[in-house]
Amino acid sequence: MLKDHAKIIHAVAVSGEVVGRKKLQKMIYIAKKMNFPFQERFQFHFYGPYSEELTLRVEELCNMGFLNEAKEDKGNYFQYRYSLTDSGKEFLGLNSIEMPSLQDCLGDINGQSARFLELVSTILYFDNLPETEVIEKVHTLKKSQRYTDEEMAQAFGFINGLQQKAKH
Repeated sequence: MLKDHAKIIHAVAVSGEVVGRKKLQKMIYIAKKMNFPFQERFQFHFYGPYSEELTLRVEELCNMGFLNEAKEDKGNYFQYRYSLTDSGKEFLGLNSIEMPSLQDCLGDINGQSARFLELVSTILYFDNLPETEVIEKVHTLKKSQRYTDEEMAQAFGFINGLQQKAKH
């Protein structure tokens, strides 16, 4: 059980800071789809793939004092920032995690907007379908996002780049 917690702490540690609950969900999902050993189960939800298990695990990590969750009032919504605490660093020191190329991948993923990661994760959720059907699904399920053909092409290119980096 704690090994799965350690993997989440490690992901936040190598990312430096993660801004947004949705972004954290997408980062772990995309990393899992790149064959990193995250165990959380995901279902398709309003903003693409979502894991209740991940939400609970992050909450537990915050309660244990391993992750810091800073809540910022943005007027009409709250934004959350996640970072590692000193206790989290100590815990990682006792529970080493070996995912050599995770830092490079999460660095690239964390550098993207939550909107773009929603597109990437939705594409990956339907990666068992032919590309034309994936595009059709995205346009149907994410109609309100109005993703352009250029954004779709960027997302597929981004996924290919991550797959090259993630080869372990």
